[in-house]
Amino acid sequence: MSDRRRFIKNTMVAGAALSAGLPAFSAAAGEQWPSRRPAPRVRRFRSKAVEEAIKEVESFLGKNELSWLFANCFPNTLDTTVSLTEKDGKPDTFVITGDINAMWLRDSTAQVWPYISLTAGDPGLRDLIAGVINRQVRCIHIDPYANAFNDGPGQSEWMSDLTDMKPELHERKWEIDSLCYPVRLAHGYWKATGDTSVFDAGWMSAMRLVIKTFREQQRKEDRGPYHFQRVTGWQTDTVAGGGYGNPVNPVGLIVSIFRPSDDATIWPFLVPSNYFAVMSLRQIAEIATTVYGDVKMAADATSLADEVDAALAGYARAVHPEHGEIIPYETDGYYNYNFMDDANVPSLLSMPYLGTIDRNDPLYRRTRSFVLGRSNPYYFSGIAGHGVGSPHTGINRIWPISITMRALTAISDYDIVSSLRMLKNTHAGTGFMHESFMKDDPTKYTRKWFAWANTLFGELVLETFRTRPELLKEI
Repeated sequence: MSDRRRFIKNTMVAGAALSAGLPAFSAAAGEQWPSRRPAPRVRRFRSKAVEEAIKEVESFLGKNELSWLFANCFPNTLDTTVSLTEKDGKPDTFVITGDINAMWLRDSTAQVWPYISLTAGDPGLRDLIAGVINRQVRCIHIDPYANAFNDGPGQSEWMSDLTDMKPELHERKWEIDSLCYPVRLAHGYWKATGDTSVFDAGWMSAMRLVIKTFREQQRKEDRGPYHFQRVTGWQTDTVAGGGYGNPVNPVGLIVSIFRPSDDATIWPFLVPSNYFAVMSLRQIAEIATTVYGDVKMAADATSLADEVDAALAGYARAVHPEHGEIIPYETDGYYNYNFMDDANVPSLLSMPYLGTIDRNDPLYRRTRSFVLGRSNPYYFSGIAGHGVGSPHTGINRIWPISITMRALTAISDYDIVSSLRMLKNTHAGTGFMHESFMKDDPTKYTRKWFAWANTLFGELVLETFRTRPELLKEI
């Protein structure tokens, strides 16, 4: 059973003591909203800029449940999951997901991304994020097909997987987004800080591996070097087709054997991840041109981005009987489509958040209508709330990440206000977000310590405070 599956089974209930970095609830006499953060002496990292942002939001909102949730959730990645050291004279940051003691390329980026906007006056925070970028570069060099890594050589319960495992790997599931997120982080950090020190020879070498891996997984000549199987009773934890996935027509799209949920794809062209790859390749080209003056690398990245983009236009649009032409979640290049969405990002819903489509694009608007309605088999609505779930956690479980993403890609103020209200009402008294909760009972949730969900919620509150603060007063 996978780590993430295990946390589905070990469902926690409201009022249970939080452990492994999250302190048990201990209210001071007469205190209505006691902090759920670890004591200052045991916090992993302290950022002056993050603490000031918390105080600013608290001052605006006053002492209430929303400001309490923000104060608990926004610093959770820094409080509990990061280890900043130095390697080869440069910052080096290992980031665990929370209750899984491993670093995912996706999660580590998503966990620190909301802090980038606060780096201007906080050199320590800049070092921390630069350290994540440096560590991700080393991870890509170890294996560009891996999704999750140990902190150096170690043991993993997945060493017996039928793939090319290495001691440094926690898991080796090929997911396009695992290579996109490090590009997103480095590009976003550079734009916010102007710091080019992270773009050393190692970074450029890693980006060449990214381009090489994407080209291999276009599968124009053969199936490429990657295959994966696992002896398991969970169908989505292993791969069809002898470990290579179901057949694809090599039309220029990139195969992703697994989704961001770490579940196997059905049709291997995972569409929102291909959109993400186009964005990442264009960012690589921008950095190669501006920072290095490397015209050849920029042209290589741009050429591949253009090819994938053209294939998306030709093979990743489909007519839905109720919603018209929309973007499908998966396809195979043979015009077979999977009409669904998954809460994990990249998703169809999250595309404007990642910058891969404009939220006002009619194609996205129709796709969003599909995702947030009964036509999506993983959209659930109940007494506690409504939102997108995932095959990863099964039927009737809603993911707070999807509710947060609905607000971060909002087209109306209503989407923001209603999403924030729902998040406030479904944390089950814990003061934190979770992986999922049952649509009719939020006390039945999975993953007591899921830093990505916590920090993303904090990003939503901070973004709303900066742009439409009056909406927070309505919650």
